[in-house]
Amino acid sequence: MPGKSHHYPVTVTWTGNTGAGTARVNAYSKDHEVAANSKPVIPAASDPSFGGDPTRWNPEELLVASLSQCHMLWYLSRCARNHIVVTAYVDNAEGTMTEDASGGGCFDHVVLRPEITLADEKDQERADALHHEAHELCFIANSVNFPVTVEPVYGTAISESP
Repeated sequence: MPGKSHHYPVTVTWTGNTGAGTARVNAYSKDHEVAANSKPVIPAASDPSFGGDPTRWNPEELLVASLSQCHMLWYLSRCARNHIVVTAYVDNAEGTMTEDASGGGCFDHVVLRPEITLADEKDQERADALHHEAHELCFIANSVNFPVTVEPVYGTAISESP
């Protein structure tokens, strides 16, 4: 039985025509918008190193964010299914890309650094093991050709006395 297919249509619209189109290398902005269905538009540009607006998202950041989101969602699902209560999750993920002589390049690796708060510290060992399952299930991590590592840090919720 073949696997179920899912489709994710997005629209990327260049908004950086400053009047002359691409008549010259520096005659246009790298600004664009990313949209999908009726979702809020994401203002984007190229990385500032490549002439983009630093106040807009760039494709490289969105790739790292996608890896982080996918891992988090699978991890939380695995915890819920294993009766491990996570009360907070913040990932300070970071990707590294290297340019080559032609100006192109590729990502070397991405590191996910989730800070996870557990309701019960006794669950930490089991919670830690679930990162491997989440990583194996992550659609995005399974689609990239560079290493994605996970370096979690745990804390426990401190209950306040009345």
